[in-house]
Amino acid sequence: MSDFRKIVWLASYPKSGNTWARMFLANYLVNGDQPFPINQAHRFAMSDSALQTYKMVAGRPVDPRNADDVLRLRDRVLQGVVANGADVNFVKTHNMPGRIKGHFMIPNKFTRSAIYVVRNPLDVVLSYARHFGRNKERAVQSLARADNWIAPTEHLVPQYLGRWDAHVKGWTKPADYPQLVLRYEDLLTDPAAEFTKLLEHVGIPVEPARLQKAVEFSSFKVLAGQERSGGFDEKSTQATAFFSKGQSGQWKDDLAPELVEKIKAEHGKTMKKYGYLDE
Repeated sequence: MSDFRKIVWLASYPKSGNTWARMFLANYLVNGDQPFPINQAHRFAMSDSALQTYKMVAGRPVDPRNADDVLRLRDRVLQGVVANGADVNFVKTHNMPGRIKGHFMIPNKFTRSAIYVVRNPLDVVLSYARHFGRNKERAVQSLARADNWIAPTEHLVPQYLGRWDAHVKGWTKPADYPQLVLRYEDLLTDPAAEFTKLLEHVGIPVEPARLQKAVEFSSFKVLAGQERSGGFDEKSTQATAFFSKGQSGQWKDDLAPELVEKIKAEHGKTMKKYGYLDE
């Protein structure tokens, strides 16, 4: 393996469990007596979209609205990650694999492996709507757009999502690096078993007591409690809270039947592959 292949991607479509996975990992690695602070998650899994990193690499101001400039810098940003001296670097991403304007978003040359968290799009769309301050109809449309993206902010560069089904297929198709796919719903049902897969995938020894503590310290109840008491830097300005319900199947009560059918019509093949048409 190349000396440059040091990035383990923690990837997902937005609102699919990426933060949960990162906080489990942080709590397991720290193994502290108290839950690890949610606003320090970047210490264990930096974001590939943090504007500050692009500024540091460029050595100058970077306008996040200048997509061409940001994309030109991306390779240098990732080069800086793998050159930091660590054997493994966890990097959070919502970007789809492939090329944007000729630039590789997830270059094989830097990639050691990938962990992808997938969630039923019927539930994703509800959390997506809350997070970005959109109505449900518009959120359904967003998940079906090939050009769907997260617009830049004062702290983040653009993030290129594409369609939900294409995002899932892009991250789970055969690649020249190891991949692990975790279903959000399985994490809810048996977090210890699923997070064990994560640790084994990365090559981190599994210690049962430490595992159980990390599961408890990264539970939805704990994470939501931390946000209520101290806020969460990753909450969008359109949302009232980042952590809302942390459930599966909420769509059965909160999503109109015609919207359910639209999502199934757009993404049904991929939904079927992951068991989301059986519910």
